[in-house]
Amino acid sequence: MRPVDDLSAVPIGVLTVSDRASRGEYEDKGGPGIVAALSDILATPWRAVGRVVPDERAEIEAALIALADDEGCSLILTTGGTGPAPRDVTPEATEAVCARMMPGFGELMRTASLREVPTAILSRQEAGLRGTSLIVNLPGKPSAIRTCLDAVFPAVPYCIDLIGGAYLETDPAVCKAFRPKS
Repeated sequence: MRPVDDLSAVPIGVLTVSDRASRGEYEDKGGPGIVAALSDILATPWRAVGRVVPDERAEIEAALIALADDEGCSLILTTGGTGPAPRDVTPEATEAVCARMMPGFGELMRTASLREVPTAILSRQEAGLRGTSLIVNLPGKPSAIRTCLDAVFPAVPYCIDLIGGAYLETDPAVCKAFRPKS
C-alpha cells in the first residue's frame, strides 16, 4: 500500500542520514527506497514522516527522538551512516536514544546481505527500542534496503505489538508477518 496523506494513517519514520543529501548536493535514494519497499510490504494505511539530516550524531539523535516521541512513529527506519567510515555514526546515535537494543535485526540483515555482497560484513546496522518505537538502521542503497527489509520484516509487526506500538499488517503475498496464534 502506498503511503497516504491521511493523518489517521500509521506514521512511519523515514530518516536519511547523509551529509551530501542534507545539503542538496546528492539525490536522496535511500528514503525513497524505504518508501518503495514499505509500499510493497504493508497492507495497513500508513504515512511516511521523512527527515534528512547530515552525518552528525547530535542531529541524528534529535531526529530519532522527534520521530519517536513527537511524531508517534512506532517504526522508524534509517538509511545511511552504518559503515566503517569515521562519519558513519548512525548506530551510535541509535544506541544512545534506545532503552534496549535488538541485536538479532542487525545479525539477520548482515546474513541476508552477505548472500549478495561480501562487503556486508562492513555494515554496522543496529535496531533498538525507544518507548513504543522500533528503530532499525538500514544501508543506503535501495536494493540493499529491500534485501534487509525482506529479511527482518516478518518479525517487525509482532515486535511492535509487544512494545505497545501501532498495529501493522503486511501483504501476505509479499511478506508473511509472524504473530503467534492465540
